[in-house]
Amino acid sequence: MRVLLIVLLGILFVSCGKKRSIHITATNAATGERYAGLQYYIVSSTTSGNGEKYKTEKSGFLNENGEATEIIREKQYRTYAVRVVEPESSCYNKEITMYFGGANDKNGHFDFEFAECAYLKFRYYNSSCQGGGDHIEVTRITNLAGYVGFYNPATYDGCADYTMPNFVQVPMGNWYFTWDVTKNGVTTSYSDTIFLAAGEYKYYEFNY
Repeated sequence: MRVLLIVLLGILFVSCGKKRSIHITATNAATGERYAGLQYYIVSSTTSGNGEKYKTEKSGFLNENGEATEIIREKQYRTYAVRVVEPESSCYNKEITMYFGGANDKNGHFDFEFAECAYLKFRYYNSSCQGGGDHIEVTRITNLAGYVGFYNPATYDGCADYTMPNFVQVPMGNWYFTWDVTKNGVTTSYSDTIFLAAGEYKYYEFNY
């Protein structure tokens, strides 16, 4: 009888699962500021003969500090995911869904990173052309992890004067430009950094 009771208690413990504390935050990747009021979900899934089944375990909104804490009873044979709904006009997210035990699970802390959109437009103008041998190579990057935007490098030869027809939607934040200009067989390097605020339109000229 005692053995049966122990077995039943063990089965009950496994079926109920272990408690786990989950801490969720959402941060502006460009400024380091937290997002308040974003909705979050913690969803579990399991696979059976009838396919994948999902269950919303917890949901809510991040507080004024851009964070939330939940206690989840983690059961065997289930996969658990955390998701935060992006802010409006978002042009960047580091990872839209994070999983328990995944690379972004920092001992139960899940930090989501977003950045709103800004807009860039470039002109490449050889203002002192020396001839067809003139050359420019331009690299345009941001420090947001994993973001791939402009094709790099942009290259132009000769007496170039090209202006992009439209503004391009990009994430806000710091943008780093480097460009190498070759004239008369001599190459000179330049660099610049700009900051784009959310919703800002920036027209930038590479005059060389």
